[in-house]
Amino acid sequence: MLANIPATQTVIEIKAPGGPEMLVPATRPVPEPDSGEVLIRIAASGVNRADCLQRMGRYPMPPGAPDIPGLECAGTVVKTGEGVREWRVGDQVCALLIGDGYGEYAAAPAVQCLPAPAGVSLVDAAGLPETFCTVWTNVFERMHLEAAEVFLVQGGTSGIGITAIQLAKGFGASVLATAGTDEKCRACLDYGADVAINYRTQDFVQVGREFTGGRGVDAILDMVGGDYIPRQLDLLAHEGRLCFVALMQGGRVEADFGVIQRKHLTVTGSTLRSRTVAQKAAIVTALKDRVWPLWETGKLRPFTYKQFPLTRAADAHRLMESSQHIGKILLVP
Repeated sequence: MLANIPATQTVIEIKAPGGPEMLVPATRPVPEPDSGEVLIRIAASGVNRADCLQRMGRYPMPPGAPDIPGLECAGTVVKTGEGVREWRVGDQVCALLIGDGYGEYAAAPAVQCLPAPAGVSLVDAAGLPETFCTVWTNVFERMHLEAAEVFLVQGGTSGIGITAIQLAKGFGASVLATAGTDEKCRACLDYGADVAINYRTQDFVQVGREFTGGRGVDAILDMVGGDYIPRQLDLLAHEGRLCFVALMQGGRVEADFGVIQRKHLTVTGSTLRSRTVAQKAAIVTALKDRVWPLWETGKLRPFTYKQFPLTRAADAHRLMESSQHIGKILLVP
């Protein structure tokens, strides 16, 4: 039998827009799952760059989004809302959230939950939903990466980066990844990249051209933006695709759009949090059908870097913003 569900829980509130010190513990009611939702007792939650932006007041929340940060979690289903048939009390799941992950309990749409993967601890599973959903929809649904193509991911040791490396290799592509230190480059290779590029000492355009015999790469997943944009357009092959999931160095830049026309390029991007439940459900279903079996074949492995107690969320954000981590940072209630 599961323990009784308490009336209140500890959460992490954003006291005011600002630095990590603005993350403070507070007491809130445990939510009731609405129709189509499950209530999850959280084993761990993932920390994402979007959480930092939300804390700083630089990430506008979709209408109705909660003020508690946290876009993903893993844990045990302790209650189901009306109409839920796919999950039962006691099931272990990981879930894509619109918020509320920084707590002890969270309600999530049942259709945004996945089973904890085979061979992955429930805590490590907390770092999977946001990155896997992001990579799947952008790399495979928007850029249509195919086997035998050459794929470049910028920021190869972020959660997004490691996920992209593993999925691209899992589906038969060649993978180049950039990172800022030799240690991080070794990690990219360890997770499956064919070539790791230290962007502080190497030119990713030159390395990409050499790897492809001058043809250029087929698809690029970018989180940097800024002056990377014209260089990436230059590196792309004919019919190449560039997709943005973040613009850490800014979204305004001078670029020659004639390159896009002449090379038949596709430039796109997306966000995940603002999508509807139905749209997120479609991504989660695709992951369950196409990606989750790869866990059983050993083509995927988790990539937790460090765990922090929930009440030390500020320290977790400091580590995230230092960019010293390799993989996911988790909060554990």
